[in-house]
Amino acid sequence: MPLKPQRSGQLPFLGYCIVLGVLDSGPAALTPAARDCLAAADLLIGGQRTLALLGEMLRPEAERRDLTGHLADVPAWVRDGLAQGRRVVVLASGDPLCHGIAPLLIGKLGAAAVEVIPAVSTLQLAFARLKRPWQDAAVVSVHSKDAGEWAEFAEPGHGLYALVAAAASHDKLAVFTSPENGPGRIARALIAAGLGEDLRLSVVARLLLPDESVQADMPLAEAAQRVFPDPNVVVVERIRPRRRRAVFGFEDGDYIQRSPEKGLISKLEVRAVSLAKLRLAPAAVVWDIGAGSGSVGLEAARIARLGHVWAIEKNAVDAANARENARRFQARNYTLVEGRAPLGLDAWPDPDAVFVGGSGGELAELIALILHRLKPGGRLVMNFVTLENLAAATAALAAAGAGWEVVQLQASRSQPILDMHRLAAHNPVWIVSAGKPGEGGK
Repeated sequence: MPLKPQRSGQLPFLGYCIVLGVLDSGPAALTPAARDCLAAADLLIGGQRTLALLGEMLRPEAERRDLTGHLADVPAWVRDGLAQGRRVVVLASGDPLCHGIAPLLIGKLGAAAVEVIPAVSTLQLAFARLKRPWQDAAVVSVHSKDAGEWAEFAEPGHGLYALVAAAASHDKLAVFTSPENGPGRIARALIAAGLGEDLRLSVVARLLLPDESVQADMPLAEAAQRVFPDPNVVVVERIRPRRRRAVFGFEDGDYIQRSPEKGLISKLEVRAVSLAKLRLAPAAVVWDIGAGSGSVGLEAARIARLGHVWAIEKNAVDAANARENARRFQARNYTLVEGRAPLGLDAWPDPDAVFVGGSGGELAELIALILHRLKPGGRLVMNFVTLENLAAATAALAAAGAGWEVVQLQASRSQPILDMHRLAAHNPVWIVSAGKPGEGGK
């Protein structure tokens, strides 16, 4: 629906609501169309502070409703207001379509019931103050997502998870903050994620107000110790080039392994075929059961860079090695649990792909659980070196009605002998792949 023209004296927008972008300068930044909408409104919904900014522009008989703490109720408030024939305006900050309330209302009420009149985004203003382009910035919001300080290997539910992931893969971030997740906490999170020397942080605070301030290009260590005025916008920029590494296919020796007995790692050739059989999408949720040194799960985390890997390992030494390998590979979308599967798997989200490198003897039970939890189109891949486990796995898959395939992989690597080379054979491995029962895939 095209934006309706607004003229002074008209009573506009019956049958739909207006989502109006407002800046902290209040009436000074409003367009004539925005002023007409405010003057005609019967019901205004917004934050207490925003309602107060515009109070003099509103009709005395217009109802003002504070949405603070009631965001989920706003669509119903709007729907009821429209049903009563009232002219409804929802006030938002800056551009309501940029991490604002407009997408929520459009999703709940339908596009025909919503018109958007944006203001300049606070991100645009912040970059203007810094005199830097922003078309190449990744936009992240940590607003209203207080989960405390960042912790190593935090799960996706943490309020700073998206920020840390974006900082690892982008050279410039524009960040919507909140009083809880302010510049200091953001800086501490990035330091904890190992990015302290790679990034600089700028803070633009209290935009368009008399005490507006700009603090540019601070080292993270400095920003982590400071307190900044609210509200503010944070810009994070990389000053050291990101290390370019392959997505997967690392040498076995790149991983810390159990000592003195080594070899308890899925070899490179086996990892490559197993990861191919998992068919990982960029945002996949992956389970790694019997993680060992973490090699398969950590390479899966690099392929599923927008997803997350949940790993479990019962051996304490191997679990410690996997955690250290995760630090070395800077895996920020990886969570390792020390324990014995299937205990604890009920707390994990349903997977798109599951890799089983060790079962601890509960193989049939584990396969049944995985096939039940696997998302439609998901993949289960298992590695075995004994005939007994191979037979148990295929029997469990057949009993569940799952289509399966077995690949026997036996690789040999060149090895020096005098001034020549020979091939040294690795033990054969059976790679079993299966899909969810009833889908017909292998």
